[in-house]
Amino acid sequence: MSQPSPLPIFDALNAYQKTMALKGAVELDLFTHIGDGATTPAEIAKQCQAAERGVRILCDFLTINGLLTKTAGAYGLTQDTAVFLSKRSPAYIGGAAKFLAHERHMSHFKNVAAVVRKGGALDDGNMGPDDPVWIEFAESMGEMIGGVSKMIAPLVGNPAKVLDVAAGHGLFGIAIAELNPAAEIVAVDWKNVLAVAMQNAAKAGVSDRYRTIPGSAFDVDFGDGYDLVLLPNFLHHFDPPTNVELLKKIRAAMKPGGLVATVEEVPNDDRVSPPIASFSMMMLCSTPSGDAYTFRELDQMFREAGFGESTMRSLEPSFATLLLTKW
Repeated sequence: MSQPSPLPIFDALNAYQKTMALKGAVELDLFTHIGDGATTPAEIAKQCQAAERGVRILCDFLTINGLLTKTAGAYGLTQDTAVFLSKRSPAYIGGAAKFLAHERHMSHFKNVAAVVRKGGALDDGNMGPDDPVWIEFAESMGEMIGGVSKMIAPLVGNPAKVLDVAAGHGLFGIAIAELNPAAEIVAVDWKNVLAVAMQNAAKAGVSDRYRTIPGSAFDVDFGDGYDLVLLPNFLHHFDPPTNVELLKKIRAAMKPGGLVATVEEVPNDDRVSPPIASFSMMMLCSTPSGDAYTFRELDQMFREAGFGESTMRSLEPSFATLLLTKW
């Protein structure tokens, strides 16, 4: 029988140090420099333009926490950091640190006891109109989302008219436009965020088939005749009744027989597995009534809105799940 240990408690209390150390390492391009061959504190410090003492302590901390290796005083990348945190890798996702560890984002967790008493964010969280934090999301999360969007594009057929709700960076709709030269994309989001999506559409060479509707998805007129509606990482911000009303609005804008492609972080029914189930905590602290919904709950919302059966597909190696729902 194992003995009680305070270590998990101290680990949780000090977890903020891991977050900020990783963010700092990304800002210093530390993983890229180590991957390029700088392995000693002095070599890494020169490339990072930082103090050797600071680099040594940071690298030791990252090694203790499984993000670097250390052999005979030389540091190296782990398999994970080589793939995801070196800018030389096509799978680089370091930019996500800018949004996920954003000061505004982190501030929602300063008084969790009060959040729990209330049952939601202490203010409007990140959900206010034209909140600038979503520009940060659109600019920072594209590296992480780009691969997921390209996984989804071949799975939704050949739609002629696509509505991208809460488009953000726009990469989900853009991936479809790149794969299908006949597809017209209509993106809905706040005006300041859609500027990022338009830049990405221009880079992809699909601007002539990409238009925007600025404003709240709950208020703007979508138009009609859509073969496909994209719902990337949006439903988790709201309670089920609010989602059902949005889904009814979406259904009214679709062609009969159309398809909805929803991307969500979906926990198992036990709500404690897989690890992404912890996403519920993020929603508790940063939204008034959002949650991480199980497949059963999402399927029920769609059915209440008049849709047919939903199917679920993993989008590994990301944490996301794709739901495909027929009109």
